[in-house]
Amino acid sequence: MTTRAEKEALYSTDITDVRWLAAPDSSPEDRFEIARLPGGAVAMRQTSDPAGTILRFTEAEWKAYLDGVADREFDDDLRTPAR
Repeated sequence: MTTRAEKEALYSTDITDVRWLAAPDSSPEDRFEIARLPGGAVAMRQTSDPAGTILRFTEAEWKAYLDGVADREFDDDLRTPAR
């Protein structure tokens, strides 16, 4: 579990000069970019709004997300229309 102090430290990290990466075959209008941060953390933003919201994940949170994708935990959510 990520502590409040860990999240505060992560969000106080300067990301001005990070290198943003996106999937090479993704559409620039509808894709997300990630940037690697110190300590295995990751930042994520939407390409179409680079000055907008930037989410930051600790290494443990990012690993849990990737494991969930690999295990197809989100597949049902993608098939169910939003209400």
